Amino acid sequence: MEPSSPAVEPVPAPAAEAGWRTPRSGPSLPEVHGSVPVPKHFGFWRKLLAFSGPGYLVAVGYMDPGNWATDLAGGAKFGYQLLSIVMLSNLMAILLQSLAAKLGIVTGRDLAQACRDHYSPRVSLALWFLCEIAICACDLAEVLGSAIALNLLFHLPLVWGVCCTALDVLAVMYLQNKGFRYLEALVVMVILTIGACFLAEIIYSRPDLRAVLGGFMPHWEIVHNPEMLYLAIGILGATVMPHNLYLHSSIIQTRKYEPTPEGKREAIRFAVLDSTLALFLALLINAAILIVSAATFHFSGHQGVAEIEDAHQLLSPTLGVTIASTVFAVALLASGQNSTLTGTLAGQIVMEGFLHLRMRPWLRRLVTRLIAIVPAIFCTALYGSSGVTKLLLLSQVILSLQLSFAVVPLVRFTNDRIKMGQFANAPWLRWLAWITAGLIIVLNLKYLADWAGLTAWLSGPPPRP
Repeated sequence: MEPSSPAVEPVPAPAAEAGWRTPRSGPSLPEVHGSVPVPKHFGFWRKLLAFSGPGYLVAVGYMDPGNWATDLAGGAKFGYQLLSIVMLSNLMAILLQSLAAKLGIVTGRDLAQACRDHYSPRVSLALWFLCEIAICACDLAEVLGSAIALNLLFHLPLVWGVCCTALDVLAVMYLQNKGFRYLEALVVMVILTIGACFLAEIIYSRPDLRAVLGGFMPHWEIVHNPEMLYLAIGILGATVMPHNLYLHSSIIQTRKYEPTPEGKREAIRFAVLDSTLALFLALLINAAILIVSAATFHFSGHQGVAEIEDAHQLLSPTLGVTIASTVFAVALLASGQNSTLTGTLAGQIVMEGFLHLRMRPWLRRLVTRLIAIVPAIFCTALYGSSGVTKLLLLSQVILSLQLSFAVVPLVRFTNDRIKMGQFANAPWLRWLAWITAGLIIVLNLKYLADWAGLTAWLSGPPPRP
């Protein structure tokens, strides 16, 4: 009689897959994954340079055209008082982006892949659908910003300006084929162009330095003044972009760091430093938009300026500098084009991560871009510039609706000790992350309630975010 076979012991899941419903299916952005080497022998500054880049691609989303109108309206209406809100929103962004980078480095998953591997297929599909709508809305604001800039600079009709933004697909394809660092270099160059333009605008507008520094101090009037609070909510709600969390958790994996605990810890440290420096630059640019608006319009009797086109028309006559309006439009064009580059990349990450959909890169990016361009062409053709304004408002409302569906999974995953192991958030960071997420959600819900007319704070229509 043959001995009975021993019971088959279940094979434990690999440590890297612990806590996930399904195993990791493959790398994020496989064509550029681990393509930027980080040699062990590099010193601190050379390693920082090697890791620098992803943070700047992320920072683009924090200075996109969707934020401009809110900053312009806040500066024109209330001077420098809302600078503290611009700073607070950037501090929130720094925290959330550091969590996104840590998730990508530790788990080898971007946020979209993590959601697919954690939630049921039905929930994952719903999250993908909501995220796709948000990316479409974000792309819409960026496409329209570029179209407005082309119209202001070259009098190009809005519809043709929207069509021209499709060329960014070709730029992304070309630069990724050359190497991911080329794409990062282009984005950094454009960010520096935006910064240079607003540095010139600040010189032209000659703001009161003491009043500017005072604006970074919180004011109780922000809470007590309903109209000021509404604009503050708009600034906070429009700053943290959901697609940036998916983007950062993916592109940080373009660095070829050591897959050991020590290597991951070092990668997290440099990734957080990179994103913090980049978002500090975004803070300076966002603050510069508000400062220029305050110095130019608030103290000259143009407190009602809230539209990008109005600011462009009034800038040169008010400052007495002929080139001021042109510089403003150049910065807007640079902002819009930079944002569409990263928006196209984020769309690819989300589509691949949630659906595990394998398409040729050029086709995938073309589909992503068309999702944003088709509605923009339709609305600008039917309604002209008035339709563009309403569409910009709608895009920010949609982003507010979707934000919690990206922030909550991110905080949950990075708090999970089973998934993150020794890299799980410390107790103080866990509480800070949930408080930040809760504050963002409450402020966005409040913004949506006001936008829908559920409160009677304002007698007129709410300002565009």
